[in-house]
Amino acid sequence: MKLTQLDGLLAFATVAKQGNFTAAAALLEVTPSAVSQTVRQLEERLGVRLLNRTTRSVSLTEAGEQFLARVGPAVAELTQAAAELDDYRRGASGTLRLNMSHIVYVAWLRPLLPGFLARHPGIKVELDLDDGFVDIVAGGFDAGVRLGESVQVDMVTVPLTRQEKICMVASPDYAARRGLPASIEELQQHDCIRFRFRKSNAIYRWELMRDEQMIEVEVNGPLIVTSSISMASSALDGIGIAYVFARQVEADIAAGRLVPVLPACWPTFTGFHLYYPTRKQMPAKLRAFIDYCAEQLH
Repeated sequence: MKLTQLDGLLAFATVAKQGNFTAAAALLEVTPSAVSQTVRQLEERLGVRLLNRTTRSVSLTEAGEQFLARVGPAVAELTQAAAELDDYRRGASGTLRLNMSHIVYVAWLRPLLPGFLARHPGIKVELDLDDGFVDIVAGGFDAGVRLGESVQVDMVTVPLTRQEKICMVASPDYAARRGLPASIEELQQHDCIRFRFRKSNAIYRWELMRDEQMIEVEVNGPLIVTSSISMASSALDGIGIAYVFARQVEADIAAGRLVPVLPACWPTFTGFHLYYPTRKQMPAKLRAFIDYCAEQLH
């Protein structure tokens, strides 16, 4: 523990316990002269002499004995509390509260979670899956995960994945029944599985590429969902065309359970980013999570 943490009170209590400035300085990791000066400043602030000093010894004055009897237990408690916090910071333990969308969990975190928990048995993870935009500070979360474009500019961000492609897919049954669109204009005549944000109540407009430009397209269809994870399953059921992360459905495409729709129009985003409000005093549990994710990325 450094001297500055409890200032003169810690220096005085340590000198009183050790009986000399040299031993106290060794425990406090400072010089004997620094300890002596700090105690002297404390005496000046209090307006009373706490220690009798000679060239060979240090002893408590009567006022010093009374003062130590009152403040000693409190100083010991504060010292112990600081030591426990230091251990907590180094030990990567506690509950890590994360906010993210359902799709981010399925497409990215779910495969990583078993390995992270196995490596850090002292950490518990609490997940809040919300497809809307959440104030992580007000919600008491350690961090959130979103696409890089969706993160507020005042947040610290850490890239967790490389670029993420969004794709449109439909089941072979839907393709046989309705055919597949050959253009964005034809897409609007098809059954699309739409997504509604819970908080704003707005329907998401699909972001698609046309002539190397991103455009927003309002689609139609018989099904609106408020959970992004259900879009791919609805496409598998033959209800319509889904707009999902490519990594979420790559196995279904490879197995023929889903077919690509307008692949030339699929957009690419900057990838998932973990974000949090400040770099100061980062909890060890969050640092452990960031380091593990960075390791998996490489």
